[in-house]
Amino acid sequence: MTPLPTLDEIREAQKLVYQLMQPTPQISWPLLNQRLEAQVWVKHENHTPIGAFKARTAIVYAAELFKRSNGIKGLITATRGNHGQSVALAGQRFNVPVTIVVPRGNSSEKNAAMRGQGANLIEFGSDFQEAREYAQKLADEQGLHMVPPFHRDFLKGVGTYWLELFSAVPDLDIAYVPIGMGSGICSGCAVRNGMNLKTKLVGVVSEGALSHKLSFEAGRVIAAPVTTEIADGVAVRLPDEGALEIMLKNVDHIVSVSDDEAREAMRIYFTATHNTVEGAGAISLAAALKEKDSLKGKRAALVVSGGNVDREVFAKVLAA
Repeated sequence: MTPLPTLDEIREAQKLVYQLMQPTPQISWPLLNQRLEAQVWVKHENHTPIGAFKARTAIVYAAELFKRSNGIKGLITATRGNHGQSVALAGQRFNVPVTIVVPRGNSSEKNAAMRGQGANLIEFGSDFQEAREYAQKLADEQGLHMVPPFHRDFLKGVGTYWLELFSAVPDLDIAYVPIGMGSGICSGCAVRNGMNLKTKLVGVVSEGALSHKLSFEAGRVIAAPVTTEIADGVAVRLPDEGALEIMLKNVDHIVSVSDDEAREAMRIYFTATHNTVEGAGAISLAAALKEKDSLKGKRAALVVSGGNVDREVFAKVLAA
């Protein structure tokens, strides 16, 4: 199993992360509390410089990489958007060129954001997995360093938001976390365990991307087709084996939500908090609403993993 980072390693990562950004807020919104009949804290990772929690990842990964290696020609990765923005941000910080492969039909605004950060963007494949395989092919052919979608160094960076949240609200009963490739929930396990807290961690996936739920329930990696139209940040066909091992030992359960439930959660966030939340970022609220009966009177956290939704998509969601 991939060893979880220690609290000391995460605190060290804070020094790098906070060169790029300030800590994000955790806010208890009255209208959400009323709706869920619970004390709810929203961790606003939509308030980072790239509008997503991934701002905390690649900067730590790249720092460790350049300590170990010399002569790296460039970085390459595959993404649906937020991970790619993080790698582009790290490329700027360390003055190294970045190539990013996205699947065809990817968010035009996320693509524009990655290009705006100086990345060379390539569109290839019908989903993330095909884009990832092509990126690895280019890495081999061009001698570029392939930045993976999941890595222990990512957990150090992402763990900084959990350290913020658990330091501010240490007596949470439960926290709902969207699962893309797993760095969010796995880093939550690291900080919770390191602080000896009893908070249950619940993963959330889309019904249109069930690979992590099926794998968790079977105890082994299982691929599943991706059909979600709104939660592109969790549109994963094949889980990472190391991430799954961590989840199996540390996560309470995994909830799946429909695209309609994700859209409704986006609308609720806007009405109750006036925050823009992307589909993948909203599924934590959608899951909490599904489990509302078991949350009454408890203290819960909802991770808003990102706010990067295209304007036209968000307009349609709000108008429905």
